Amino acid sequence: MSMDIKNGFVATVGNTPLIRLNSFSDETGCEILGKAEFLNPGGSVKDRAALYIIEDAERKGLLKPGGTVVEGTAGNTGIGLAHICNAKGYKCLIIIPETQSQEKIDTLKTLGAEVRLVPAVPYSNPNNYVKLSGRVAAELDNAIWANQFENLANRQAHYETTAAEIWSQTEGKVDAWVAATGTGGTYAGVSMYFKEQNPNVRCVVADPLGSGLYSYVKTGEIKPVGNSITEGIGNSRITGNMEGAPIDDAIQIDDQECIRVIYQLLNKEGLFMGGSVGINVGAAIALAKQMGPGHTIVTVLCDGGARYQSRIYNPEWLATKGLTPS
Repeated sequence: MSMDIKNGFVATVGNTPLIRLNSFSDETGCEILGKAEFLNPGGSVKDRAALYIIEDAERKGLLKPGGTVVEGTAGNTGIGLAHICNAKGYKCLIIIPETQSQEKIDTLKTLGAEVRLVPAVPYSNPNNYVKLSGRVAAELDNAIWANQFENLANRQAHYETTAAEIWSQTEGKVDAWVAATGTGGTYAGVSMYFKEQNPNVRCVVADPLGSGLYSYVKTGEIKPVGNSITEGIGNSRITGNMEGAPIDDAIQIDDQECIRVIYQLLNKEGLFMGGSVGINVGAAIALAKQMGPGHTIVTVLCDGGARYQSRIYNPEWLATKGLTPS
């Protein structure tokens, strides 16, 4: 009998299940499958990017024992980095927009990261949290800037692991892949792998309102319209990780549909999911209706709902945004 024992936190990242979302699959006649990234040890899809970014820096000799990892993050990447820094003996410094959920900020502090809250300003502003984190990292000794938006180790993580796992789990029977993008790492890495395996796999960007990627795909111009309660997804620029990624189409999902979907996931599937999952699964449903019955559509269940409990699972908060769970 061989023992199956993982060597610490790091070895536990990845190899997540692929879950059939029964109620949505039955409604659409398609197999709608969610990659269960909330089951990573740090609780989100971002554990994969965090691990690849740190190990890439180690291999290149940029991060030495006792060093510091600095990142500007809306939450989950910071949480993944903090876990891995603890496991590997590094310090972690996170710069986060003050608009992010209190749960994520508290989690980062509990994990021992140094957390600096900054005003949320557009990327064009030199004090944007991403740009600020780059400057802070440059001023420290033995420190790296994780730079998740531009660092291609991010999409490489998903190309080598997430995509390969899905391909194996479905035995290559994937008709479409749909996912929202923040850094673009998950969407791009998986899309690139799938297109290499089968150029006919449809790769579709899911986009919340307030992001410019939907208009970019449809018109070639980045023109954000409206806004969204979702965190960590959407963008008003093409990141390094999204450059050269195959995009066949884009689907825009509004907040009310996002909320409807996550409450159905909770009440009918028993899955307690974060807000961006509502955008992902909402887009998978829309794509299933476009493509018609009999197709297999894969998306990503990025993180769990506990990180958003005070907001999207709070009827009073939803009401202030004009949203209802039904």
